[in-house]
Parts: sequence; C-alpha cells; structure tokens
Amino acid sequence: MNINKSQIKNIFNNCLVYLKICVPLQSNFIYNFNNGYFMNKRIIGILLLVTLLSCNGTEPQKVDILVVGGGASGTAAGIEAARMACRTLIIEETPWLGGMLTAAGVSAVDGNYRMPAGIFGEFRDSLANYYGGLDALKTGWVSNVLFEPSVGNKIFNKMAANEPNLSVSFETTLLSIEKKQDVWQATIRTGSKVKHVEAAIVIDATELGDVAKLCSVKYDIGMESSIATHEAIAPAQANNIVQDLTYVAILKDYGQDVTIPRPAGYDSTVFACACKSALCISPKEPNRVRGLQEMITYGKLPNNKYMINWPLEGNDYYVNLLEMTPSEREEALQGAKNFTMQFLYFIQHQLGLNTLGLADDEYPTKDKLPFIPYHRESRRIVGKVRFTLPYITEPYSQAQPLYRTNIAVGDYPIDHHHARYGGKEVLPDLHFSPVPSYGVPLGVLIPDNVQGLIVAEKSISVSNIVNGATRLQPVVLQIGQAAGTLAAIALQKNVAIENVSVREVQNAILAANGYLMPYLDVPLAHPLFKVYQRIGATGILRGEGKSIDWSNQTWLRSDALLLSAELDGLKAVYPQASPSKLPTVVTTRDALALINEIAGSEHIAIDNIEHRAKQIYAKYDLGAANMNAPIQRGAFAALVDELLDPFNSKEVKLNGEFFF
Repeated sequence: MNINKSQIKNIFNNCLVYLKICVPLQSNFIYNFNNGYFMNKRIIGILLLVTLLSCNGTEPQKVDILVVGGGASGTAAGIEAARMACRTLIIEETPWLGGMLTAAGVSAVDGNYRMPAGIFGEFRDSLANYYGGLDALKTGWVSNVLFEPSVGNKIFNKMAANEPNLSVSFETTLLSIEKKQDVWQATIRTGSKVKHVEAAIVIDATELGDVAKLCSVKYDIGMESSIATHEAIAPAQANNIVQDLTYVAILKDYGQDVTIPRPAGYDSTVFACACKSALCISPKEPNRVRGLQEMITYGKLPNNKYMINWPLEGNDYYVNLLEMTPSEREEALQGAKNFTMQFLYFIQHQLGLNTLGLADDEYPTKDKLPFIPYHRESRRIVGKVRFTLPYITEPYSQAQPLYRTNIAVGDYPIDHHHARYGGKEVLPDLHFSPVPSYGVPLGVLIPDNVQGLIVAEKSISVSNIVNGATRLQPVVLQIGQAAGTLAAIALQKNVAIENVSVREVQNAILAANGYLMPYLDVPLAHPLFKVYQRIGATGILRGEGKSIDWSNQTWLRSDALLLSAELDGLKAVYPQASPSKLPTVVTTRDALALINEIAGSEHIAIDNIEHRAKQIYAKYDLGAANMNAPIQRGAFAALVDELLDPFNSKEVKLNGEFFF
C-alpha cells in the first residue's frame, strides 16, 4: 500500500485517541509530525488497521444538528429540531435523558407552574398522566411538580423516540470538535468505539459549557462586580466563586434499619442545624431552621420516596470544577458524593430515620447515587446580548428593549446557594431576591465570536446574579427548545444563526405552545393567548410585574381600561402616531380612529373599520363592540394585532431595536 506523509498524518490524528484507549503504546511509538520523527511500517500498519476497523474509515455520520449533552436543554433542543424536520443527533455521557431533572435527581420542578410553556408543559402533562393528575404531583412542599427521576427519564425517552429525525447516542463522550469549511467535525467515543460526526450546527447543551470552551467562545466564571452589571445586589468586586453543587440522594423507606457504615471524615457538627434538634446550638441562618419532618418532606416524591437536596446545612457542597480536567473533576466529585453519604448517615444515625436508605430502584449505579451532581452554575458565554438583573426588574426602561426578543419565561426568584463556601460572609445575600416574572432574550444563546454554534443549558449569556433564576428546570427546558428552533430555522433559511429572523423564531415557539411574555392574564389554551404574547412582545402594551412571597408575576392587565398615558409603547413602534391627542380614558371609537390613522401612514387598507372591529370582538368573545364605551386593554390588543399586525410587520434585531 502506497501512502504519503500527509495521509499518514491524517490517519494518525484521527486514530491517536483510539490507540491510547485500546492499544498499549510505548513512548517511542508516538510519531511527532511537527518535529519530523518518522514511524516504522509496523505502526503505520496498525494505524491503517485501526482506521479501517476501529475508527470506521467509512464516511462520517452526517447530521444537520449535533446536540452535545442530553440534559434538560439538550433533550428539548433535540426534540424540537427533529420536529422541525432536521436530522438531529444527541450525544449524552450518561444512560439517561433529562440531566438535572433525572440524571442528577432534582425531580422537584422549580417554578412555572402557571406557565406550562412548550416542551416543559408537555413533560409536566405527561407526569400528570402517569401519576393520575396534577394534584398527584404535589407530594412535597418545595414544588407543585415532583416525580421519581426514573419516571422522568422514561418520559423523555418516549418523547425522543416519537421523533423519527432524532437519534440519541448514550454513554457517549465528545473527544474533539473543530470547524472546517462551515462544517463542524466531531470525534465521539461510545465505549471503545470511536467515530466521526459532521454537522452544520452544534448546540452546546453540556452541564458546564465544555463545548463552548473547546470552540474558543469567550466566557465568564463567577461573580461580576456591581459596577460591571449595574446590579445593586452584586458584589463590589468580581470573583470566581460559583454556586454550591449537590449530589442529590433519592431515599425510600425500607421499613427496617438500613443505616450505612460511618463514612470517612464524618463530623455530625457539620449538619447539626440541618433541622431543629437538640444538636442544633448555633445555626448559620437562625430564621430559616426547619423541623425534621419539614426537612424530609421538602422533596417528598410519589411512591414514598424522598429527594434529599437540602440547602440548609445539608448536602450542598462547594467546589469549582469549571477549569478542571475530566480526571480532576472525577476526583473532586468523590468529595461531593462522600459529603452526601455523610448527610445520609447523619439522617439515619443522629436523627433516627434509620429506615430511610438510598432507593435501589432509581439509579443503576454501584453507589445508588445519581449519574451526575446538580450543577447550579456553569461557564457563562459572552453572547450577542447580556441579560442582567435590570432587564428583569425594569425591562421597559433599559437602553436595549430585549423583552421584544423573548423566547422563554420564568417566575422563580433569584436563588443562589453559597452556604458551603468558606468565607460566605463576604458574599451578598442572594437567597430568594424578589423579581417579577420575566422573559429570556434570544441573543443570550448566540456566542459573540463563534459562528455555527448555539449555547444552551446554564451557559447562556447572563450575569451571575441572573443565572440564579434562569438555571431552573422549566426555563432551561425552554432555552433548549428555543435553541433547537433557532438551529432549524437557520438551516431551513440557509442563513447564519445571528441573522435568523427573531420574529420567525418567536412565531415557531408560539406555534409549539411556548411563551414569549410571562403574562398570567389568560391560560395557554385561551384564544387571546397568542394575541397578548405578540402585542406584549412589541411593547405596545406593557406588562406590570410584582413579587408576592415566592410568587413572581407579570400581568398585561387586560381587563383594565385603556388610558392614553399608557400608549408610549405604541409611539415607540409607530412614531407617527399621536396617542397624546386622545382623551384620558380611551373609547372604542377613539382607539379605532388611532388605528386607522396608523394604518394610513403604514399603507394598510382597512375597509369599514367599525365592522371589522365587531368581527374581532365576536372572534375573541369580547362582548358587544360599543363604540362609545371605554375600551379595555385586552380588546385594544386584539384590534391592534388583527388590524395592524405590528408583531410580524415590525422585525426586530437581537438587541430589540426595530429595523425601520
């Protein structure tokens, strides 16, 4: 066989990883092309054989979209992209789909109970069908949606199996990735088998943003300063401190003593104030100490199981894994696992709950612990836009109207876990900082400096503070769905990801029962739902946010009377409009006159506008259209949406500005 030096080099580069795994090599076998050392014919033969037999010398697997990570966002991204007719491959390092919801054991959904958006809503409804209704999911007090992780995995796998355009490769690791001539070329390993994949678009849905780093995306780690983000609750000085992670334990009651042996390094004082007891002398947070039953039933699951993910002097664990090598991470996580076993021993031995032990019917792992820990924080990319706290608390007063580009919604407060960090007293108190419900802008998924890559999961372009809200499961599922949507449209339209129409992505999300605006005025199935979503995303009518205890809400106030002073948002869309000429309380006739004025300047023909208005009122069951009566905000939204269609006729940039 005649081969030249270039061919040998390609063979070597493609198969070196495999050889290191499967063939014991000595140092003198390694050929260094940069320095010109040459290999003997025996090694060349081995490489050729490996190429043909082990590295699959045939054509690489070609897909439209490669999703790296089958966690919450990766599963949703893969399903949605496949539904939009794209050949999609998910590679996942564990044997399960669902990530933090399943493989990490955080099977208590945080937030969005009243906003069941898109694939999150499908997942929640599937859980309800499995267990016998939504009320059957309210087994613990921390959430309204609790379930066994294994059940969640089965549901995600069923959803994935229903998509003929979707393939999933479990227990598969990404070895390398690079872009050549606008095509991503990845090398992956499943067991001892190494193969190559080519994709037009890659979605980083890893837990820690590892693909983004491999692709040289710019990113941040830890806390930014308050000066950099204009967030009053951020620290004065930046640091590299991340949130605690947790190795969750899923327990069940065995009805007999199942106390484990005392774990190495066990110290009961570390957990003494996890709940009220004689052991608790000096709690770190005196006002938050709960009773024993409250602690245990916090994450009670169906079928008499218990999720142990306890933040109050429980099994949270501080370690910053982000820049560690895989072997360093594995070693560090042994400490987290041992810490959770220490907490289990404390529960059994010190608190007397010795019949509770690790469930033997959840995880097929040797230690019965989840496949992965619950990562609350990741690298955060530098994206086309940066989502910071002011965009949540005061979305309409920011320089960039990012709310116009929303692709996901959340209603959980800013919640950071730093209890196990040594020196916690120097950090800001970020426990349930109240915010209104909010939307997540599209541009946070798109890296600023790398094309053809979309970033999801917890690595999106948000501040450290905002990550405390966007990291929650329903939001991450929606982020993944939006990533799949964005990728599919980019391929269908043959345009760069950053040039995809924002409105086209949003329309696809609405068509898939997603949310753009976090409004509670009407449920998802209501005929006015999409109207309010579209008009809200133009800013013509603006929502009002509030925080009540754990409930973070935003309302369009659709039943309130329309006031002319509330139409600044209309003027931002149609600068030629003159709402200031209207009376304080706007009548239906006043509203139609204003709409007609705008239509004329926009070259929109509306024949017999009052008749059209009556048809619109009937379509949406708004009652009789009384021309002389004050008009409600919701009815005005319906008229504007139907007669002017500002959402679709006024395209926006990723920063929310209109293309005028």
